Amino acid sequence: MPNVTKTPSSQSSSRKTTTRPARSRTKRASHPTHPQIRALRAHDSDTIEALADPRLRNSRRPSDDHGGEDGVDVLDDDGQEQDLVPPVGAAAAGVLRFSEERDPAALTQFVRLRVIDPEKAYWRRGIEAATRWLRETGNTELRVPFTYQTPEDWGALGNHPLGVWVADQRRYYAAGTLDAKRVTELSNLGMVWSVHASAWEAGLAVTRDYARVHGHLLPSASVVWGGDGFALGVFLKNARQAAKKARENAVRRANGETGISYAGELPESRMEALNEIDPGWAPEGWEIGWQRCYRLLLAHVQAGGQLPAGPGDVVVQGEDLAVWITGQVAGWERLVPAQQYLLESLGIDPDTTEQVRPVRRSQDELWERNMTAARQYHAREGHLRVPRQHREDVDGEQLGLGSFISNTRRRADKLSTARRDALTALGMRW
Repeated sequence: MPNVTKTPSSQSSSRKTTTRPARSRTKRASHPTHPQIRALRAHDSDTIEALADPRLRNSRRPSDDHGGEDGVDVLDDDGQEQDLVPPVGAAAAGVLRFSEERDPAALTQFVRLRVIDPEKAYWRRGIEAATRWLRETGNTELRVPFTYQTPEDWGALGNHPLGVWVADQRRYYAAGTLDAKRVTELSNLGMVWSVHASAWEAGLAVTRDYARVHGHLLPSASVVWGGDGFALGVFLKNARQAAKKARENAVRRANGETGISYAGELPESRMEALNEIDPGWAPEGWEIGWQRCYRLLLAHVQAGGQLPAGPGDVVVQGEDLAVWITGQVAGWERLVPAQQYLLESLGIDPDTTEQVRPVRRSQDELWERNMTAARQYHAREGHLRVPRQHREDVDGEQLGLGSFISNTRRRADKLSTARRDALTALGMRW
């Protein structure tokens, strides 16, 4: 074996190699911690070391038709073939290897190139996807469903989790960590920062439209209103429950009770907004159906009308007011004093008001009434795909057209040929 004499430089290099781990550990302990170094140290050091190892074992063998394109095939110590991922650059390996000293400036540059820039690219892709979503849907607000993913045919923007992306931006904004420039950019796109607040404003707009048409804000819980089929009845039912809880808790707090949560209460500002539309939207002491009929009778009398003389004489928004008055007189003793006063102020005297009975319609009359509603709906919408809860206004009477269509479809085999053909002509889907 040839005799090789080590030069001073090679000896120094050898000594440096054998002592490097101990020296670097000592130096790291005393070296000031750079922010990027501290961030990387939060991860598993073994994982970071593996990033710089060009012999990192791949968990999956490449297919035969790809050859070594996705990895490099080498033999391990036992002579077995293994798959390797492409090695990282020499500069990156030097930065990531924790067993060696690192230049903070080089590490900062690496983090910027490998972490920050891709994050910016993700941001821009989200903005572009959001812009196209607004254009494709025609919406003016960036209210994207959480599960929404862009279609594949959007090219480079396809399969982007836009719903998750928007939810993340909203979460960063709430935490105060979203950059001001990004807040402005999203606001210009119509970003909905608070989904709950936006939903309330949308519901409030529907309530204004309903009150303008009907003269009150007292729909039944099944009422759906607006072009988008907004469940107005449920919206107001929930609001009344929240208002009731707020009033009850206010009394408890006024009595000195402490520790009462505000959860589930209707805020004062929202209560005032509904009061401006209709002060009687949330009656206290009796149910909403009674309040609705009273308000309809009040409006009829104030418009110069007389108390109904018999069944069918005054039917407003589906309510036969003569029949309703009869019911109130029959159960007069069960009414609270405030209800009795309101009825007496309209001229209803339980001792003199004649009780009337409702006139029952024949099955043929009911069918024709519902067919009138169906023809009216078809003429307006161009189809007969009626939502189950939809009620159609026919001459002031609210008919349950959705229920009629659903029930008729269910008993289609019992219909006469004439009735079936009449519905088929309107586009009925059997």
